[in-house]
Amino acid sequence: MPDTQHIQELVTGCKLLKRESQKAFYQMFHGYALSICMRYCSVEEDAVEIMNDGFLKIFRQLDSFSPQYASYENSLKGWMKRVFINTSIDHYRKYHKTVQQAVSQDNHREPITNGDALDHLSHKEILRLVQKLSPAYRTVFNLYVIDGYKHEEIARILNITVGASKSNLFKARTAIQKLINEFYKNPYERKAV
Repeated sequence: MPDTQHIQELVTGCKLLKRESQKAFYQMFHGYALSICMRYCSVEEDAVEIMNDGFLKIFRQLDSFSPQYASYENSLKGWMKRVFINTSIDHYRKYHKTVQQAVSQDNHREPITNGDALDHLSHKEILRLVQKLSPAYRTVFNLYVIDGYKHEEIARILNITVGASKSNLFKARTAIQKLINEFYKNPYERKAV
């Protein structure tokens, strides 16, 4: 793991537009960035495009970064995470103009989940299940469950109603539960997930 001084030197080099610093910075945070972007995409090529767009924004906006926590690296990663999430949302808006606004008449009860089943899935298997969701469901699911946004914030960000956000989350959870059930009905097809 790189030390704080090395990261600060890379950031300084990136601010000065030094190519070698930008390349080292990109390589250092590539995996971190891709893991965020993959949550919002069903296709790896899209995630890579979003990640690269995010890095461009980061390189252009590094002057606006100021550490918010005691740890410089954690502050930088938190700031970068917001950039990658926002870039993912921009990509979503650009390519998915019609957001599912149908508000279900359901009372938004949580689907019954089998905690034991989830405990047996690997991180990659869970990610693949989430990636099978429609873009609208996947985006709301990630923003709410993974990134901790509230429905009011999601509604504002995606320009949908709070009800549509709640409905999309409910439907996403229901779809994931269905995918998990299918996954365990056919244990020999686990690699297909």
